[in-house]
Amino acid sequence: MELENIVMELIIQSGEARSNSMEALRCARQQKWEDAERLLAAATASIRDAHHIQTSLIGEDEGCGKIPVNLILVHAQDHLMNAMLCRELAEEILFLHRELAALKTAK
Repeated sequence: MELENIVMELIIQSGEARSNSMEALRCARQQKWEDAERLLAAATASIRDAHHIQTSLIGEDEGCGKIPVNLILVHAQDHLMNAMLCRELAEEILFLHRELAALKTAK
């Protein structure tokens, strides 16, 4: 596959992960716990797929500059890093939403 297509797939998978993480937060706010968990699982799967792409690019490069670094590749890396952070934060915030809901129910 051409490098441009590979990089675009990295962006797509990362964007999917971020979108699913944000949607999981919206579900958590509405106490739709199963939907939120399903979306976090989907985000995890997309990040895993993106990470596989990233790892293959690193392997092909072999630390020798074989893969040309251009703005779109940097953009793709930025998307992946943001998606990973968003997913981790979403998991923590989901936990907090559950704790708050349990406290409200206990009153």
